[in-house]
Amino acid sequence: MDFTLWDILDNLLVGLQWTIALSLAAFAGGGLIGLLVMVLRISDNGFARGFARAYIELFQGTPLLMQLFMVFFGVALLGVDISPWLAAAIALTLFTSAYLAEIWRGCVESIPGGQWEASASLALTPYEQLRHVILPQALRIAVAPTVGFSVQVIKGTAVTSIIGFTELTKTGGMLANATFEPFMIYGLVALGYFLLCYPLSLSARYLERRLHAAS
Repeated sequence: MDFTLWDILDNLLVGLQWTIALSLAAFAGGGLIGLLVMVLRISDNGFARGFARAYIELFQGTPLLMQLFMVFFGVALLGVDISPWLAAAIALTLFTSAYLAEIWRGCVESIPGGQWEASASLALTPYEQLRHVILPQALRIAVAPTVGFSVQVIKGTAVTSIIGFTELTKTGGMLANATFEPFMIYGLVALGYFLLCYPLSLSARYLERRLHAAS
């Protein structure tokens, strides 16, 4: 089958859409789980802190590829059929949550201790202190590194091609095999990642300068 340039671009755009969808799913799910892990990580309960620390160290200390294999093949061992899309979303969500939890923990702990003491003097519970006083201040600090980490999530989606999830890298691989034009195809794949990641990198640097100047 002969592929025109438009056919190649059309197929790559479909793969790019799946890359974006997976990135958004992983970032949204990872954000929710990461927030919970962050709260456990800074709690006064020793067991909760230990669990959160172990969770973070597990997913930060092992390669994303191994986590992907463990989800994809581990669930299959239980006799449950799992699609590459679901396995990729679960693995990338867990990976993302561990890093976001640690990023946000650093932002929360950068808030002066006097803010906790002042809010405690108002008879607020620890949860109310965190929600109404600490998190609004930490959010301002967290924006830039969170946006910056989203670049790593997008690039991490490329690993999911190894289990057959047809995102941008997998699509590029199939097109390269079909057209015998690997240099052109992978050049376009690289361009697709660049167009996704570079604006986010610029935004992170801009937000960091802007928020630092305003502080």
